[in-house]
Amino acid sequence: MDKQKIMIVDDDENIAELISLYLIKEMYDTLIVGDGESALENFRFYKPDLILLDLMLPGIDGYGVCRELRKTSRVPIIMLSAKGEVFDKVLGLELGADDYMMKPFDSKELVARVKAVLRRTAPVIAEPVIATTPGGKPQEMVAYPDLTVNLTNYSVTYMGETVDMPPKELELLYFLAKSPNQVFTREQLLDHIWGYEYVGDTRTVDVHIKRLREKLHDHRNWRLSTVWGVGYKFEVRT
Repeated sequence: MDKQKIMIVDDDENIAELISLYLIKEMYDTLIVGDGESALENFRFYKPDLILLDLMLPGIDGYGVCRELRKTSRVPIIMLSAKGEVFDKVLGLELGADDYMMKPFDSKELVARVKAVLRRTAPVIAEPVIATTPGGKPQEMVAYPDLTVNLTNYSVTYMGETVDMPPKELELLYFLAKSPNQVFTREQLLDHIWGYEYVGDTRTVDVHIKRLREKLHDHRNWRLSTVWGVGYKFEVRT
């Protein structure tokens, strides 16, 4: 099983290194960055499972980083600050932080908070859900954190909002999502979604995947993943 990744955002190198040592001892993988801009840049590449975010950062402060991340991601965030005012805590939590810790803190408490937040936000592995309509007819849908794909009424809900999606895009998304972590070749996807008699090439699949990714950003629990030289899969992290 891959190690869970934690990004530590703090301009105090000594504190950051100390936190990193505690977490590495607990078998986490860590990345240290010293300012808000670097945090946003590295987030896209490192894809952390949790962020420890200091509020007092050079450039973009912790509030700004949290606000920016919450536009596209639900990654767990624990804010770290020497500010103990109720206003600061409330503001951090309202911006989307999952927890708030005062400096100085006990190392054991920090590790315990990290584990608690990761448990609380752990992904729920979804299987195809068979529900019924008011008329008693079965409907096919899959549900993941922040994503529901309903094939019966051709609707997609992402981050609480309805996403407009052409039929073939929705069918492709549903087909991949109902078989999490299973890899399908482009030819298999063409056969299942467009049919054996479809006259076209595999670039059709690539175009539809690209459009889906533009509408559904990578989630900390799931993403549309490319398996180079093979095809695509709906990847779910456990």
